[in-house]
Amino acid sequence: MRITRVLGAALLTLGIAAGPAAADSSPSPSASADGDAPTSAGTSFRTATEFEQGQQATASGSTGDYLYWSFPADAGQRPTVEATVKLPETHAAQTWQVDVYDGLRRRQACQYGAQSRTAAAGATSVELACVLRTVRAWSEPWANDPLPGTYYVRLTAVGLTTADLGQPVDATVEVNSKDIGGAAAVDGSLAKPLVPGIAMKSEASSEDDSSTSAVLSSIEPEDGWAGGWWSDRWVWTAVGGVLAALAGVGGYSLTRGTGRPSRVPPGA
Repeated sequence: MRITRVLGAALLTLGIAAGPAAADSSPSPSASADGDAPTSAGTSFRTATEFEQGQQATASGSTGDYLYWSFPADAGQRPTVEATVKLPETHAAQTWQVDVYDGLRRRQACQYGAQSRTAAAGATSVELACVLRTVRAWSEPWANDPLPGTYYVRLTAVGLTTADLGQPVDATVEVNSKDIGGAAAVDGSLAKPLVPGIAMKSEASSEDDSSTSAVLSSIEPEDGWAGGWWSDRWVWTAVGGVLAALAGVGGYSLTRGTGRPSRVPPGA
């Protein structure tokens, strides 16, 4: 009996001690669990809610709030951000706007799409869209080209009247990308994707300091970052080489003639 009590007390102590460790290993509130689409949004870049491309992220908020989400985009992709806001039953005319920022928090221009739209008084919803430029694997430091990494979506209403501030709204955001392929390939690539905390992680690895921690983005493309080193540009280059070789052989066969001229004089 005494041995049983001792073992029971030891197991209870281990269970209590293991409790905080299990709590520390719990996922971040901003990350979706088990691949489910998130149902909330952040209020800043640091608290942006992560979601994968193809997922439909939803959130409830109030007019006047800034709603933030983040998603990964790799080289060769051309993301399209679509947002829908369900407005309250009664409201004045209000303008909603969706902005997209890259991993360096640089605002990225939209190629086309209704990035900003005004909802008339009494409208039930408003739909926004932003088609970004193709993400490049590498770019000049002075350029503002989209680069692989985390992208932030900010949704908010601008030019609100005082009566409309604080009214409840429901927002839905979805991102899908078109793979452009070798047409957007460049000679070069980033050493690391532009994701939150990557600089801290690299510094900790170089100094071999296990005490340094970094909060990295927990989402990435399905085939990993920079997994698109292979592109159809290699295929077209090979096909072009084969066609050039065939054209050379064909041209030679047409211009070489029938062989050496005969030495027998004509009429002999």
